[in-house]
Amino acid sequence: MNDDDGVLDRYVPLVDDEAAFRAACERPLPSVVRVNTLAADADRVARAFDAEGTDYERVDWHDGLFRMADRSPGTTWPYAHGWVHGQEEVSCLPAMALDPDPETRVWDTCAAPGSKTTQLAAMMDDTGTLVGNDTSLGRLSALRHNAERLGVTNLVVDQQDARNYSLNGFGFDEFDATLVDAPCSCEGTIRKNPDALEKWTMHHVREVAGIQKGILRRAVQATRPGGTVVYSTCTFAPEENEAVLDHVLREEDCEVVDWDCPLDSVSGITEWEGETFDEQVTRATRVYPHHNDTGGFFLAKLRVGGEADGDEEVAA
Repeated sequence: MNDDDGVLDRYVPLVDDEAAFRAACERPLPSVVRVNTLAADADRVARAFDAEGTDYERVDWHDGLFRMADRSPGTTWPYAHGWVHGQEEVSCLPAMALDPDPETRVWDTCAAPGSKTTQLAAMMDDTGTLVGNDTSLGRLSALRHNAERLGVTNLVVDQQDARNYSLNGFGFDEFDATLVDAPCSCEGTIRKNPDALEKWTMHHVREVAGIQKGILRRAVQATRPGGTVVYSTCTFAPEENEAVLDHVLREEDCEVVDWDCPLDSVSGITEWEGETFDEQVTRATRVYPHHNDTGGFFLAKLRVGGEADGDEEVAA
């Protein structure tokens, strides 16, 4: 990792232990796979790894995650058979927070290459309608490949700009739950993508924050009253996290709700470089690399306002 320009310096006021934070950012990220429950359970995967002599460690906070030891997940027998998928630990949080019910309508606004999308499909028991959208044809190709390898059949792949997404042709006009794993400056991925800091500019942060606001606004608009929207990024920048939430809370009828994160984490912040944010952002979750030996992450769970139909509950 090259941080000659001191990108991480701006986040020192946000962390509890600067030395541990910087040291964690310098270490390589552990290789992790998620069990694809559409094809196998965790114990079956463990037996398969044991049989082929693959070293691993079961992740204590999630039964379906394995940390791999000195072997690429893609070279293992369970991977070839679609039993597991390479996915960083902290990347599993958004789908867990969204927690979609089977037989519902779910929109993944920025879906490719599909780790979270296929996780959602498994949580939905491959039922209902899961719309995986992205703007990039190349990335959508990866999404289709991953969905096919993992046996996902409830997925509709779409290519639109999520900021002005149209549901024309779907036969319905709102989703029960929506995931916005937004494009971002990716500072939280520096343990696996060290060049993220080399390419970092404040101009890009401001530019991508505008995109994030547009996507999250449209996600709230396209989700039914009482439904759930989860917003997540892999950046430390408040401009892309709390500031985006603050903007959408002022523009749309929604609220940030509590979510019990299974990893060590801290709350969102209400002040940053002279800006103040809605107190609701303290219900958001910040995960730093030194707290759980993971990448960095931000997540917020929102409930869409308005009156839900009948006794319909939030899609958790």
